[in-house]
Amino acid sequence: MRIVRLLLSLFLTSGLIWMLSVQHQPGGKPLPVIGQFLNPFTGFWRNAEPSAGPELTDLNIRGLKGKVSVAFDDLLVPHIFAENMEDAVRVQGYLTARFRLFQMDITARKASGRLSEVLGERTLQVDRSSRRKGLLYAAENDLKGWVKSPETMAILEAYADGVNAWIDQLKPADYPVEFKLLNYSPEKWSVLKSALVTESMAETLCSKYDDLEATNALAAFGRDTFDYLYPEWNPKQQPIIPDTGQWVSKTRTGGRSVNPGYGAIEGRIPADETKTPDDYFVGSNNWAVSPAKSASGYALLSNDPHLNLTLPSIWYQVQLHSPMGNVYGVSLPGTPGVVIGFNEHIAWGVTNVGHDVSDLYRVKWVDSSRKSYLMDGVAREVEFKVEEIGVKGKPALLDTVRYTFWGPMPYDDQPDHPLRDCALRWTAHDVPELSILQVFLGLNTGKSYDDYKKSLAGFDTPAQNFVFASASGDIALQVQGHYPLREKEQGRFIQDGSTAATAWKGFVPWDEVPSMKNPSRGFVFSANQHSTPPTYPYYYLGGFEDFRSRRIYDRLDRLNGATPDSMKTIQLDNFSQRAADCLPAMLNLLDTSTLTGEELRIVSELKGWNFRYDAALTAPPYYEVWSDSCYRMTWDEMDVIEKSGREVLYPEIWRWIDLMQTDTSCVFFDVPATPQRETARDIVNASFKKMSAYFVSHPERKITWGAFKPLNVKHLALIDAFSRLNLQVGGHTSAPNAINGTLGPSWRVIVELGEQVRAQGVYPGGQSGNPGSRYYDNMLDTWAKGDYYPLLFMKNADEQSDRIVKKVVCSSK
Repeated sequence: MRIVRLLLSLFLTSGLIWMLSVQHQPGGKPLPVIGQFLNPFTGFWRNAEPSAGPELTDLNIRGLKGKVSVAFDDLLVPHIFAENMEDAVRVQGYLTARFRLFQMDITARKASGRLSEVLGERTLQVDRSSRRKGLLYAAENDLKGWVKSPETMAILEAYADGVNAWIDQLKPADYPVEFKLLNYSPEKWSVLKSALVTESMAETLCSKYDDLEATNALAAFGRDTFDYLYPEWNPKQQPIIPDTGQWVSKTRTGGRSVNPGYGAIEGRIPADETKTPDDYFVGSNNWAVSPAKSASGYALLSNDPHLNLTLPSIWYQVQLHSPMGNVYGVSLPGTPGVVIGFNEHIAWGVTNVGHDVSDLYRVKWVDSSRKSYLMDGVAREVEFKVEEIGVKGKPALLDTVRYTFWGPMPYDDQPDHPLRDCALRWTAHDVPELSILQVFLGLNTGKSYDDYKKSLAGFDTPAQNFVFASASGDIALQVQGHYPLREKEQGRFIQDGSTAATAWKGFVPWDEVPSMKNPSRGFVFSANQHSTPPTYPYYYLGGFEDFRSRRIYDRLDRLNGATPDSMKTIQLDNFSQRAADCLPAMLNLLDTSTLTGEELRIVSELKGWNFRYDAALTAPPYYEVWSDSCYRMTWDEMDVIEKSGREVLYPEIWRWIDLMQTDTSCVFFDVPATPQRETARDIVNASFKKMSAYFVSHPERKITWGAFKPLNVKHLALIDAFSRLNLQVGGHTSAPNAINGTLGPSWRVIVELGEQVRAQGVYPGGQSGNPGSRYYDNMLDTWAKGDYYPLLFMKNADEQSDRIVKKVVCSSK
């Protein structure tokens, strides 16, 4: 009997050891190797930090050429003092890897289509999409341009060396917790991976297109109705660069409209590729105020780029001091230097431009083999690029991508995809003239407006509105990017890919890119609106914001005696110009004579609403549900087209509001399924009834805006335990404080230039990527409350401050 019990114990013990030592994948989702993960010596316990923060000791970093010292402040921001720029970025790379290694790794993996190597089959479609869109191809082309400058390549390589110096000294027990959870090891960093990080941002900011939807809308409605529903210019908006007569002598392009040459294109886009009316508006704000409008007599600069908020945070704060200059700001983990920042002389910030720089061309095949296509009547061979995509626990997938004269064909592997025969022409695929690092190094070390202009000359993608202010009192803004020369409406629709005549005719000359310096109004600003009015001599198209920009313009225009505090009130402004335009029009059409007591109470609350999306207000949910229902009911014709099997473009929200204000009898307010002819009044009243029923039938739905639309700041690997969920904050995509679901201001910064630069900033997270660190999300609650931190801008390594928690010395092995 004892032998039986012994054998049974051995069997159970062996089974337990096996269970704890093998990675299991229930439902295709890999779990960590439990035994390794729970090991008290090498598992996740090792990632816990003391309550005071990480241990900071002197550093041995191979390759340093001189002395480097680092002062860490009370936010864990490193202030790096080096005797040369290469050493400064080498230490930057080392420290960024120390605190953000998983973020760097997963960002590069996503852009290169290598997530499935560590996450398994569930990310296979994401990887295929990245490869087919040509993100790795774009990064490889970046390197071809970057190597033209040996100086900047040396800095990029120094940064990669610093990252690898940290990785090389790691033991598995010291890996970030995500590597342990996913059971893989970090790879060596490279300049190519830095390029992949920049292409990841390019995909976020400048890869959207609705050529298919516009093509089908034109086919469905005809030219006159299409022009009526989809005007390209909103006359109420304030452009970034106004017409002051600077373009009078310029020759105009885009004299003729370019039609697609195709009828309707059948087929629906898969659900995971569809977009909403607000999709383009990731959103950002920046502005600069002249000394004449400020209380101190110094220029002020503000920036708050709005992106998908994550933990770890998108940005990493750093100060870099070398003989080349002294700069403070936020960096993009995986790339050297400062992206948004300031030095003793200048400050700069960015917002997304929104120009369409990616077009779809429909290829005409020679035969059904799809191996060659026609170009101006001549057959051209397709270039086949075989992408090998590793899949954890499975054989690698070989995915063949066709490349044409125009670029890759992202969807040709999907027989039923409406864009199967289309190739993608995208500026991100082009070999750049300069390294993006050269642009930001020029800004990091710049001293004047001339330095700012000179630095921007090589920046091409993703196009950005660069705002500028200097200690000498200059303010400026340049809409910088590589913009295709187009005929009118070229790129608005799917284009004929069988002739080179439909290709871009070059790019807008750099000296004619829209810009402004020291305007008489005393401020420059951008909020993703149109770059210029229609009088600009070069045709462009894209996705542009129509409401935030109007509110910001009005506030800046009225502003005098500006201070950093008044800049904060604009960044934190929850007022929605969209609601201010839309709600009065809807209330004007609402028939209250048939409403019940609770419905009348809702109307009364909406009439008293100040159009602010403050977290504690209960009116915003009523308006949101009502306006969304009214918008959807108005465009039931689009639903019919989509149900018939075709994608179609929905009119912009500003145009819908304009129709309610000026053309209430528009045929699109009619509901084709009913015998009577409806007007805007009918749709407004029907949608109000629908909204009120939604709330009246469920009293628990009467909640505040913060509870109705909470903010979720998710971990990069979508691990809820490492996320901050259900944050009840104010804001809306149409307000300057553009918060919506998972989107929001990823970095709020205000800089006052002068004899002594003063700056305040905050982002929703922390400096560390370790969920077990107090610095993982220590700034998030401050950000949510609308508070800021003074930014410690040190002049030299010996400077004393009660905010410095530790100074360390870096030496070379």
